[in-house]
Amino acid sequence: MKRSMSALFGVMLLGTGLVACGGDDSSSTTNAPSTEVATSEAPATDAPSTDAPAAEGVLNVPADFATIQEAVDAAVEGDLILIAPGTYNEAVQVTTNNIIIRGLDRNTVILDGNFELDNGIRVVGANGVALENMTAMNYTKNGFFWTGVTGYRGDYLTAWRNGDYGVYVFDSVGGVIDNSYGAGSPDAGVYVGQCYPCDSLINHFTAEYNGLGYSGTNSGGNMVIVNSIFRNNRAGVVPNSGSYELCYPERKTTIIGNLVYNNNQPDTPAIDVALLAMGNGILSAGGVQNIIERNRVWNHNKTGIGLVPFLEEDASDVMPEKSAWEMTCEESKNVMPVQPEGPLLWDSQDTTVRGNVLEDNRRADIAVASAGTDLWTLGNCFEGNTFTTSAPLDLEKLAPCGTPLSKEAGDWAAGDLNVITWLVDVENAPPSVDWKTAPLPDMPVLDSMPDAATAPGVPASATPPAIDLDSITVPDKID
Repeated sequence: MKRSMSALFGVMLLGTGLVACGGDDSSSTTNAPSTEVATSEAPATDAPSTDAPAAEGVLNVPADFATIQEAVDAAVEGDLILIAPGTYNEAVQVTTNNIIIRGLDRNTVILDGNFELDNGIRVVGANGVALENMTAMNYTKNGFFWTGVTGYRGDYLTAWRNGDYGVYVFDSVGGVIDNSYGAGSPDAGVYVGQCYPCDSLINHFTAEYNGLGYSGTNSGGNMVIVNSIFRNNRAGVVPNSGSYELCYPERKTTIIGNLVYNNNQPDTPAIDVALLAMGNGILSAGGVQNIIERNRVWNHNKTGIGLVPFLEEDASDVMPEKSAWEMTCEESKNVMPVQPEGPLLWDSQDTTVRGNVLEDNRRADIAVASAGTDLWTLGNCFEGNTFTTSAPLDLEKLAPCGTPLSKEAGDWAAGDLNVITWLVDVENAPPSVDWKTAPLPDMPVLDSMPDAATAPGVPASATPPAIDLDSITVPDKID
């Protein structure tokens, strides 16, 4: 769901996500694979072994089935679909639980929408589906899309120049997106939204040249983003709250050990919010109880890490009380909404920003802001960060972790972020570029899944692997 800037923001700031609220229905149109070069050239690479095995429960494309969709339609739970190198002009829809769809070479198994088809692979209500080792490009909506599922996995995926999101997870829980890449989308390279607890992990993801690197509306609860790179987007990592989707607020997202830099890219495609958020590294827009630790964040025109409000002008429900923040998504869906009398101000609250290393973020390395709410009442804390500038000034002294915040701690108004000026800034921001023609660097040649031809197919588990968060350190700076 895209909203106009005037309707969405009125006076103030920032919501992201802005998703298709479950997405548009995808057709299952299929065509036989083509050996022609995709519209945006895929990289040349020495392919790993692509000798597909002939075994029970293994469906080979195109040896056994001419199209991916035909193999998916024939598959039963536990089957492994292996796709040989080639270009497949298909929009694949999956409704069978616990199947695995795997390319034999990530860089040369290419699903190409030719700027006409909507989603590369769309998994609709099918639990335990794993998508592995392939590229989706030139789709009008999303490269890879799970919606309404319990248990999902995406490994070694490349999403390149798609019209909405690269990798998109909506109203789904229990998942992993690992060793994957998203570039050239107007919304986000990777998105997880409308879930609590999400029980989901994003690990070793690279998002670049998108409107937003990561976006997540009303997601959280064991929602973990680690060991990833967000660079050269309009804005980097942007979790947010808003009643235009269910399961609000966004809460308890953990963001640890990531590289976030150069998110000021002026020539990307971008939805309105990406234009408004441009120039920020990690930006919590109305999120609560998030943990932002041990990230390296540099070279942003606005904030490195900013906790800012989102004013929702056309809200669909009143704001939940704090006592309802632990309500699961499924429980909250059964609560009858109450039409609010006016706009809602979603403040960022009770978030911990600790142990990050920040530099060259021109407005402020670390920041907190509101629009009318006293900052010391919000409960956000900052501790042990390496930084030079903050808004307000002396932020770590004003808002230390482990002690109640107080009006008497200092001058909360000195050096205020003054986010209202962002509305003026956006008027002069570089406009969005058509996603079909936006400049992108050459598609990278990325690591393929080891032993793709022989590794057994394992359906996605609804329990993501445990990550030793305490062992993650601030990553080294890269070029």
